[in-house]
Amino acid sequence: MDKVLIVEDEFAISQVLKAYLQKVNFQTEQAFTGSDAIKKFHGCNPNLVLLDVMLPGENGWEILKEIRQSSTCPVIMLTALGDVNYRLEGLNGGADDYITKPFIAEEVVARVKAVLRRTQGDTGPKRQFGSLEINLRSHEVYVNNEEIDLTPRDLSVLMFLAEHPNQTFTRNQLIEYVWGWEYDGSDRAVDLAIKRLRKALQQWPAEEGEIKTLRGLGYQLSVQRP
Repeated sequence: MDKVLIVEDEFAISQVLKAYLQKVNFQTEQAFTGSDAIKKFHGCNPNLVLLDVMLPGENGWEILKEIRQSSTCPVIMLTALGDVNYRLEGLNGGADDYITKPFIAEEVVARVKAVLRRTQGDTGPKRQFGSLEINLRSHEVYVNNEEIDLTPRDLSVLMFLAEHPNQTFTRNQLIEYVWGWEYDGSDRAVDLAIKRLRKALQQWPAEEGEIKTLRGLGYQLSVQRP
């Protein structure tokens, strides 16, 4: 059962989110201040964090930065700050999605499920293609038993492609499925992520697979045995 850490200083909102998430069988933990959020994060090891921006003590941006120093755990930002620059700050800082207040609780639950599908996959904890191993639960990637260090966003791209081997996706599709539909940046972000992934996976033998560009179509994780 997946666990969601709700970081929200408004008690009523936190309780509503807790009730809706538990209704669909998520475990929940709650934190109401920035310092409490960090303690709870390291103590309960959540599968996803719902993170409000405006908090007593450390704000959401600072907490996101601390989380990203040690973890690729998915983070969805919750805030009344709806300006595009704030959304970009959150996404570029490593957030996986961004929801502005006021929101509908059912939508938050749907977005939680969508982010977990992108980051965990639906059909098992691991994908292995020759010497490339991707653990969808622990968010670890190995080539020839050596761990590969990836940014959270690049890791999300690789895990999505690994869930759909030998399938081609356009830049727009990858942005929708990986960056999220609220992303307002350039689709060049996809090209840059693919470039970084290829560099990181350069020790993966070409005969086992590659991230292939299909001109005019998009990208795919091309493998011998999906």
